[in-house]
Amino acid sequence: MTLSDWATTGLEVAVLGLGRSGLAATRLLRARGVDVYVSDAAVSASMEARAAEAKLVGAQVELGHHDLQRIARAQALILSPGIPPDVAPIIAARTAGVPVRAEIDLGLEALEGVPYVGVTGTNGKSTTTALVAHLLSAGGARSVAAGNIGTPLSEVALWAQAPEWLAIEFSSFQLHDTERVAPRVGILTNLSPDHLDRYEDVTSYYDDKGLFFRNATPESAWVINADDELSSTITGGVAGDRVHFSVRRRADGWWDRDADLLMLDDTELLPRSEFPLLGDHNVANALAAVLAVRRAVGAAAVPLADALRSFRGLSHRLETVAEIAGVHWINDSKATNLASTEVAVAALEGRFILLLGGRHKGESYRRLLPFLGSRCVAVVAYGEAGAKIVNDLSDEVRVEHVTGGFDEVVSCAAAIAVAGDSVLLSPACSSYDMFVNFEQRGERFRELVEAL
Repeated sequence: MTLSDWATTGLEVAVLGLGRSGLAATRLLRARGVDVYVSDAAVSASMEARAAEAKLVGAQVELGHHDLQRIARAQALILSPGIPPDVAPIIAARTAGVPVRAEIDLGLEALEGVPYVGVTGTNGKSTTTALVAHLLSAGGARSVAAGNIGTPLSEVALWAQAPEWLAIEFSSFQLHDTERVAPRVGILTNLSPDHLDRYEDVTSYYDDKGLFFRNATPESAWVINADDELSSTITGGVAGDRVHFSVRRRADGWWDRDADLLMLDDTELLPRSEFPLLGDHNVANALAAVLAVRRAVGAAAVPLADALRSFRGLSHRLETVAEIAGVHWINDSKATNLASTEVAVAALEGRFILLLGGRHKGESYRRLLPFLGSRCVAVVAYGEAGAKIVNDLSDEVRVEHVTGGFDEVVSCAAAIAVAGDSVLLSPACSSYDMFVNFEQRGERFRELVEAL
């Protein structure tokens, strides 16, 4: 059944989770005349405020508890992103034969007809999505970055005027319960192990990523990372046209290191020095976005080089916070897995202190050793993963284990760093042991550094 059908049955649609996505889904459903029951296990002042908003539009709300019998009677269950598949409300719905859909799938249905560039992968999704929206806007299109990047699609669907283009970030969790994904152009940034605290094994994670291509046709267009063998493997049998980007070799979009130029085929795009973001990975993100926009609207429609020059990046992603007494403090709180931390370390020049920790996600931290080398002055290990980081790294790298709060983590780094060093917050872990999300972690880091 579709969104338009639900309003005619007299049955409720259940919404699981009352964060920003859950509230947006609730508001969209109520705007379409659908009866809604929304529940969230959390109870807090912010949750009470969202509950009040949901009640204001006529939804039935329950905090601190899920009515499993009520969910089992619903005509559908809408999921907020990131909810594990093995929680009781989802099991109750699936057992009762209730269709389970991600909030992003609901938004795609409501925004049917609006073309979009879809982005998925392990790392670089948000920056690439933001770059795509920025490039489209530079060409004069009313465009917005939405989905897992922060603005729920259901929220966009409530706007008085729909955008002309969407740049949509898809997480593996969202793809698991999204039947409608069919981008005008799709980007796969890269693949590496992630979320092993949530998935049974890495194959299950890659299987969900593969659902990005579930509706591929010969008319589909895909932008693939030529430097990532796994990305090429997973897309090998996918229908549609492919173009490739590379920071190592010639491709449809590539970095000519000898000339230090970003290239499209044999045509110069712009000098690398004029693209303001740090790191090879951000060059890859830029090339992927350019190739997608070129396919979507045509290169002549967008001032590609000027748009890349004016892009300033996203918060919490290799973001320079301050330079204090010759020490550079860098916020890469978005780095919630080891692959992200590897590219962050590779982007730095000179000596650095690495702040590593949070909630462990399943991989050994020894994977980082080849990237630390002699430039790593020390690793400051903290949070739930602290003891494992010490165990994995301390035989080859200086590791300072901080067992107190995050302010002590920053103080420890400040005591070690000398002029010329960088202090890099690139935790390789989720933030949920100490913080609500990686944004809150990054903001707290900024506050503590500014207090120095």
